Amino acid sequence: MPFNPDELFLDVDQFDKLHEECGVVAIYGHPEASKLAYLSLYALQHRGQESAGISASDGTVIRTEKQMGHVAEIFTNPVLAQLPGTMAIGHTRYSTAGDTVELNAQPFSVHCNKGLIAVAHNGNITNASEIRKDLEARGSIFQASSDTEVILHLVAHSREKTLAGALREALLLLEGAFSLVFLAQDRIIVARDPHGFRPLAMGQLEVSGKPAYVFASETCAFDLLNAVYLNDVQPGEMVIVGPEGVSRERYAPSQRKAHCVFEHVYFSRPDSLVFGRSVQTSRELMGVLLAREAPADADIVVPVPDSGNAAALGYAGESGLPYRQALIRNHYVGRTFIEPNQAIRDFGVKLKLNPIRSLLEGKSVILVDDSIVRGTTSRKIVRMVRQAGAREVHMRISCPPTVSPCFYGVDTPNKSELIAANSTIEEIRRFIEADSLAYLSQESLSRAVADDHSEYCYACYTGNYPTDFVNIEQLVRAGRKG
Repeated sequence: MPFNPDELFLDVDQFDKLHEECGVVAIYGHPEASKLAYLSLYALQHRGQESAGISASDGTVIRTEKQMGHVAEIFTNPVLAQLPGTMAIGHTRYSTAGDTVELNAQPFSVHCNKGLIAVAHNGNITNASEIRKDLEARGSIFQASSDTEVILHLVAHSREKTLAGALREALLLLEGAFSLVFLAQDRIIVARDPHGFRPLAMGQLEVSGKPAYVFASETCAFDLLNAVYLNDVQPGEMVIVGPEGVSRERYAPSQRKAHCVFEHVYFSRPDSLVFGRSVQTSRELMGVLLAREAPADADIVVPVPDSGNAAALGYAGESGLPYRQALIRNHYVGRTFIEPNQAIRDFGVKLKLNPIRSLLEGKSVILVDDSIVRGTTSRKIVRMVRQAGAREVHMRISCPPTVSPCFYGVDTPNKSELIAANSTIEEIRRFIEADSLAYLSQESLSRAVADDHSEYCYACYTGNYPTDFVNIEQLVRAGRKG
């Protein structure tokens, strides 16, 4: 038979996890803006590994470079040298709306009646298909299937004379979740949706005695640039940075905030401030509260790396049990890997995780992880720990059961694929082959993120969505692939 390489490749990221979303960045007023955008995207790589792009402006021309792949692979020194200017926006993508193809890589750029413009966004515009149909009926031609492209067309169709006015008009037509960065020839414009689903922080650094500004999905990007965190772009706010300075305005009426709680549970890096709160602090407190709610008679606490590390620290500290990093993660496995012809049980998980037998042998182990989605990877990890000699395996999850899909920029499976939506906790325990299983309660999760004013979205745990949907059946069929 002819050699078929597709049969020998395994997508090692297709495990029992919710996939990262996207990361955005914007730089204004720095002579090496594209390099700062690159460094910021490097810090935000965990938010998406499918594609990355940077658009830069020198005041007259906007140049864009985007490809499939990781940030460091795409943006070599020769590539960055082709992106001169003092302004830049960047994007790293995992698709939640639109196919996984280079056409959907961001930023999108266009030359229209408002001049040269480029845009990138993190989130999911839930009424994008309806807007697209209307625009196509009016003569618009779309190049990609991503929901982000509709923003450019709305701006181009606007009768407002200024870019800011056209963007303000466009934003009022959008529904769903978005943190958006916009690049014009002489200015940066950023905005968040009125509910504030996705994060967007603002920072500042000095260049020759003058301020430069940076916006990013997470503050860990600021640390790499030595930028100072100022504050968050507020829900329903638009910030314009141009030759005349910085202006901030509310473009939409105030609505109930709905910050994505999963940013603190899993997505964001622990060294980031997200929604103004330390992610590390939230995750450690999740572990503390989980230990109070669901103790176990065990010898050691072991995190499932990396997202379970902080919660496991909190659990160990509260329970008084030793914290042991008995599962080692291989950080250098790419999205594909050649699998041997000989069948190896649970090969994909073994590529990423390997147990330390000397720490596990004969022990009763508490495994702490951030979530269970389908259950398949949890079962493989439990088996791996048992095969390494563990006497008992108790699984503890630092959030409530995931019972509903997300339509706000998270690639959640359909409800039929979510194990907690179709099984009891005892049935899940039996499926993953653990000796016991417990989840953090929603009340404790709210406490862990200091949600004293009900400003977070918990729809994936409750099924209660903070917005209405134009066509939820279409969203489900689309699989939430933005």
